[in-house]
Amino acid sequence: MKLSIVTINRNNAAGLDKTLSSISLQQGTDFESIVIDGASTDASVETIHRYIGKIPTLHWVSEPDTGIYNAMNKGIRMASGEYVMMLNSGDWLQQPDILQQLYTQLQLHDNPEILYGSTTNIWPDGRTQPGHVSHGPFTMFSFYRGTLDHVGTCIKRTLFDRFGYYDESMRICSDWAWFMKVVVFGQIQPVHVDIDTIYFDMTGISENGGKNSRLIEQEKRQTLEATLPPLVLADYDAYADDIILMRRIHKHPWAFKLVRLIERLLFKYEKCKK
Repeated sequence: MKLSIVTINRNNAAGLDKTLSSISLQQGTDFESIVIDGASTDASVETIHRYIGKIPTLHWVSEPDTGIYNAMNKGIRMASGEYVMMLNSGDWLQQPDILQQLYTQLQLHDNPEILYGSTTNIWPDGRTQPGHVSHGPFTMFSFYRGTLDHVGTCIKRTLFDRFGYYDESMRICSDWAWFMKVVVFGQIQPVHVDIDTIYFDMTGISENGGKNSRLIEQEKRQTLEATLPPLVLADYDAYADDIILMRRIHKHPWAFKLVRLIERLLFKYEKCKK
């Protein structure tokens, strides 16, 4: 088995139908679909039953859980694939040959430990926007201000054995913290491929109209403070905006030359004042 697609769901029958429909259309059979339902009280279980047979390798449970990362960890433990991909309820694969494309890229890149494509954000009114994609290489700064897309990323199952599962005490940012541990401290560089893979539902818990932004920042800050030495974190806090500014300026040679000229003039001015 090459790939295990893990879908977590709770009381989102319509979103789950959209997700499972996209999986059922995938060409080839070298994958399994795992649905972890959190004891939904809507029509979610009935929706799952409709896809038994349409997805020959569909496995599922419906039982109470303690949160989204508890559900994800259940799915990972059930997975038998070499790779695990999260495709949560409401998200869907963009084309029927997405898995075929990913299999091809995994082979071309000698089966890297993490491989990801590009996502498209979609709102309830149908508006779409390209998701933020970093082409790497990833550094600590990549996770200080950003992250790697979780949904649609192919992750080798053995990485969870090596680095542990998602921290279930976190409500929103455990995948971010896990990627930081694996990529930065485990030195596992993800491979980006030019494939549009997933439509990402922007009504999820981490994107819910900014309502959870305070919790996101709180969880990230607690993780950074527990992970980085205080003096290192102080430098990130002090110079993060400057780094972002200079990266933008470096994209335009004329702008960098102008900034460099101003810096030299200021240097001479300050030297003359002494």
